[in-house]
Amino acid sequence: MTEINERSRVAIIGSGSWATALAKILVYNLPELNWFIRKQDTIDLFKKFRHNPNYLRSVEFEMSRINFYSDINEVVENSDILVFVTPSAFLKDTLKHLTVPIGERYVVSAIKGIVPDENLVVGEFFHEFYQVPFDQFGVIAGPCHAEEVARDLLSYLTIASPDVKRARQFAMLLESPSIRTHISDDIWGTEYSAVLKNIMAIAAGISHGLRYGDNFQAVLMSNAIQEIKRFVDTVHPITRDIKSSAYLGDLLVTGYSQFSRNRAFGTMIGKGYTVRSTILEMDMIAEGYYATKCIKELNNQYHVNMPITDSVYNIIYENISPAIEIRLLTEHLR
Repeated sequence: MTEINERSRVAIIGSGSWATALAKILVYNLPELNWFIRKQDTIDLFKKFRHNPNYLRSVEFEMSRINFYSDINEVVENSDILVFVTPSAFLKDTLKHLTVPIGERYVVSAIKGIVPDENLVVGEFFHEFYQVPFDQFGVIAGPCHAEEVARDLLSYLTIASPDVKRARQFAMLLESPSIRTHISDDIWGTEYSAVLKNIMAIAAGISHGLRYGDNFQAVLMSNAIQEIKRFVDTVHPITRDIKSSAYLGDLLVTGYSQFSRNRAFGTMIGKGYTVRSTILEMDMIAEGYYATKCIKELNNQYHVNMPITDSVYNIIYENISPAIEIRLLTEHLR
């Protein structure tokens, strides 16, 4: 793996709002960007209107600097760095036609989810199934909403990788007047924290939908970061500052923000929508829906005390009344 710099060929894999926001960030420093979008008609509309036809339409791109691909093998062959920004539930489907080895590329996850069935965070998934060494894998952690990136509002990203030098080199490709970066070597903690904060945001949304107030939300979030710490410290016990922005900051913005799709998902559940009707009505994926089942199954192995996760699971998978379940949860919070 060569050094990462502005001459590196970078590819975005995905076409949603966060993929679009990251493309906006990267083209600030790169002469051109490779972009894999599975549907050719989406690419055609993108070229015609110079913006993503489905997400963040206010962000216009210079088409001469974007190389679009609808073939996963072509984009991998022509790229040194692969930034995956697909929903975790669709990652395997995105890769099902891949035949080009990716073990020599620098692979970056901006997914913030866990791969269903395997119950693996993205780094573990690529290591186990695609032979990507951990020191050639990186994580883009928040707190950072795509909608605010689109508006050039100051945002902070944490780039995590066991190879801190490469993490720093990649981080330089993301920096701009509105983007600041920090470096971490904790890929497991940042990935699991990103998965768990989505579950916690669903709980916050359910509580909001049930008309619990700000006082309760504050208690819920303070208990949520403790629950996250218990789990990540059990799964990967290293010294980490759970109060830093990659952990606590990402939890807070996902739990409180109007842009949080996981909070919105939970709010609809709290207001009485069924899970099925909520999924059908939302036009974006709420990663926490899939993550809840995966973490519940993983925790059968670790036996961490996780009352918030258990409550969300009971509501969205066991059809327990949100009002009853949250009332029971209140007895476990301090």
